[in-house]
Amino acid sequence: MKGTMRAVIKPTAAPGAALAKDWPIPQVGPKDLLVKVKAAAICGTDSHIYDWTPYAQSRVKPPTPIGHEFSGEVVEVGALVENIKVGDMVAGETHIPCGKCLLCTTGQPHICQNMLILGIHTPGVFAEYALLPEVCAWKLPKGYDPEIGALLEPMGVGVHGALLGPLHAANVAVIGAGPIGALAAATAAACGAKKVLVSDLEDVRLEMAKSMGATHVYNARRDDFVAEVMKETGGVGADVVLEITGAPVAMEQALKVARKAARVTFIGLPSKPVVFNDFSNDLIYKELKVSGVTGREMYNTWYQVSALIDSGKVNPKQVITHRFPLEDYDAAFIAARDRVGGKVVFLPEA
Repeated sequence: MKGTMRAVIKPTAAPGAALAKDWPIPQVGPKDLLVKVKAAAICGTDSHIYDWTPYAQSRVKPPTPIGHEFSGEVVEVGALVENIKVGDMVAGETHIPCGKCLLCTTGQPHICQNMLILGIHTPGVFAEYALLPEVCAWKLPKGYDPEIGALLEPMGVGVHGALLGPLHAANVAVIGAGPIGALAAATAAACGAKKVLVSDLEDVRLEMAKSMGATHVYNARRDDFVAEVMKETGGVGADVVLEITGAPVAMEQALKVARKAARVTFIGLPSKPVVFNDFSNDLIYKELKVSGVTGREMYNTWYQVSALIDSGKVNPKQVITHRFPLEDYDAAFIAARDRVGGKVVFLPEA
């Protein structure tokens, strides 16, 4: 498809963004899809790019469209595309694997050694049209809600972390009640957790988590989360701990609320070095099972996410609190950065 489109871009190596009204529509390669974007959500990574943090400076090369969480309708396919056709609705997997390295060829393409990331290393999706490799397309049923489609990718992060091990009858502690944390809490509840204990700094986010299945919520500004978890678990600690924030104090707290032999999964990305002050007592002597997760497994997590939504036990639309047209990009990023709500979604056709 020839022509131009509207796109929210990173114009220069400086804070901020811009709306390009005549950005070239990306051209389809042999294994690519051209997708008309119906909905796209702002991620914390996008806020890093908007603010031009060191993370963004080391990865993004302006000028380029940004954004990576989205869904839309396929309007053109490359000559070698096999499983997707024009008119299909798809959601986008963020990780673009090489398909050739050790990890790709042993069933772990989501941690490919040569990974490219949509909207960071390649042009993004806050635009009328986006280019997506077929390998990164998750086909959606006809008539699927595009807003839910745009949330499958971030929901997958929480689901991947939550389902690394069993949750049934477990006491699950979730630190961080943003969209990913709320969806992780909802996953734990849907999978039969005994108690889902959630901590955050904002009451509005805690209420969102509670509406999605959290049994106990605590504001870390007022409540001693470690003491509260110990009280609710008879002094034993949580069976499963999911740390979503990446804040160093929260990461240390994750070890402290865990019972002996618990599973602790780190999902949030710290922005500075983390120091654990009592590593021996909090981790080694407890024999904790500690892991980190990034993104979603391709495509095991996508099947899990779809099953949870299809069951009716998890409704990801509950995390959406703001919707904007592309033209209101500054207001959208401010809403996302304020961190007092849930997901912020762009609707390019609005």
